This record gives sequence, C-alpha cells and structure tokens, in this order.
Amino acid sequence: MQAQQRKHRVVVLALDGVYPFELGIPSRILGAADGHYEILTCSVDGGPVRTNADFTVGVQHGPEALATADTVVVAPVASDRVSAELPDGVAEALARIRPDARIVSICTAAFVLAAAGLLDGRRATTHWQVAEAFGRMYPQVDLDPDVLFVDDDRVLTSAGAASGVDICLHLVRKDHGSELANKVARRCVVPPFRDGGQAQYIEQPVPETGPASTAATRAWAMGRLDESLALADLAAHARMSPRTFARRFHDEVGISPGRWLIQQRVVHARHLLEASDLSVDQIAGRVGFATGASLRQHLHAAIGVSPQAYRRTFQTAR
Repeated sequence: MQAQQRKHRVVVLALDGVYPFELGIPSRILGAADGHYEILTCSVDGGPVRTNADFTVGVQHGPEALATADTVVVAPVASDRVSAELPDGVAEALARIRPDARIVSICTAAFVLAAAGLLDGRRATTHWQVAEAFGRMYPQVDLDPDVLFVDDDRVLTSAGAASGVDICLHLVRKDHGSELANKVARRCVVPPFRDGGQAQYIEQPVPETGPASTAATRAWAMGRLDESLALADLAAHARMSPRTFARRFHDEVGISPGRWLIQQRVVHARHLLEASDLSVDQIAGRVGFATGASLRQHLHAAIGVSPQAYRRTFQTAR
C-alpha cells in the first residue's frame, strides 16, 4: 500500500489586535482544497489573542507550531498597532520558522515581515492606506502599492482584506493548478482571479453598473481574446469615444484597457499551459498574442518564467 502523502502544513500567526475576518481566510480557502492543507493557528505565547473587535479568540497552539510549518501566514492587525518595532515575543516566534518555509502576509502584516527584515530587497505590497507610511519606515523594501498581491519567491505579501482570499487562491493555484483553485473559488463563492489592482479601490465612487459602465465591454472582450482588439474597438462596443472609454475603464478597473487585455490574455494562456497539450505557438494564437515569442515575453514580464517552465511546474501539480 502506498504511504499517504503528508499534508502541507499551514500555520497562521495571530497577533494582538488581529482582524478576525482576515485571520479566518487561510482556514476557509485552503481548507476547501480537497484536504491538501492542514491549517493550524498559533499565537506568540499560546494564549488567547485580542482582536480589533469586541472579542478575544482562543488558539490551540503556541509559537512552537511555526517550526513545523511548510507555509506561515501572518494575519494583519489594526493599522493603529503597526510600528517599526516588533511587539514582544514576535521576533522570537518568527525566528522559529524554517529557512525553507514559505511566508505570507495579509494586509498590514507586511509591516511585521518588514520589521523582521524578511522583506529587505524584496518586492512587496500592503494596503494602499498605509503604503505611504510603509515606504517611509522601510525604504529598503521595493513597495508596489498598486497590486493585489506580490509573489517574490518564498515570501508573498498581499493588500487589504479580500486580497487575503486572492493570495490564498494563488497558493492553491501555485501548488495544485488552476482546476483545483477554480473549484475552491466556486465552493467559497468568490472570483478565482480578480483583474486590476488596488487603484480601483482607492478613494473613489463605486463604478456605475448601468449603460455608462465598461463591464459589458469587458465581458464582450473576454470572449474575443483571440482577436485583435484595439482601444477603438472597445470604445465602439461601449458606444463611447476612445478618450471617454479609456478614462472610465481606468476609473473602474484601475489599469488601462491595453494593460487589462494583456493581463487577461496571460491568464488564459496560463490556463491553457496547465490544462492542455497545445504548443506555445498554438496557445499564443488562441489568446490573441501574435506569436509564441510575444507570449513568452508577456508571460515572463508577468510572472518571471517561460511557458515551458510554467507548464512543467503546473502540469506536474495537476
């Protein structure tokens, strides 16, 4: 009988002032991944943790659990608790993490990783509201406040609240492929992949959903990624001038129409690389890149690997 494969252990670190919603995201999302993950929650002393709400949560594990983790997720704390100094016991707890373990922060937990020196020289993100303060406190970190999450090898950071869902789905996709990640997303009734970045959430009115919205045109374009789509084509479908369409699109999505199209084509190409045996040139044609070379260029710019390397990784996971 074949020995049962050990589950990937995820240990979530809860600090005083933790946001309860984000604390529960890893368990909810990774726990829906067909039993591939074991999720534990710990505190720096094994005791109860005060949340930023009017209740305290009890955890089953102390900091020693961090030494057993394959992935550590640091949950965020209320923004008035972030500082350049680590709270008592946190540095000692983080020092227990194995060198080969993956480390993930949600929202303001990026401050914790930065204070521990884990983000020095790395690209990272955090919630847009605290990005300016983060940049002042940690100039040695390459902060990108416009994205929903950053995957920098074994250290991953995400933006606010719901981006914790995004990054956990990314972990499933990275570990086990898009098919399982999409299944998890359906089970949790969340989108498997959100386009755009944080710009669409920064201090602006909620986008219109009526005829003045670009949503219908985005849906129309998604069904025609294999075609050559110019700004004029998108604007004509939306019955707007190109200038008005481009402005409204950016207001709603946070990026330009051209960049969004490239993003969607890369996402579709990634799916085909994982789920099909089509050649790189065939995939390029199906997603709207003129040549295989163009696909290679855009995929490398997006995630830093070639189509062949991506396929080897994710078809193995599949």
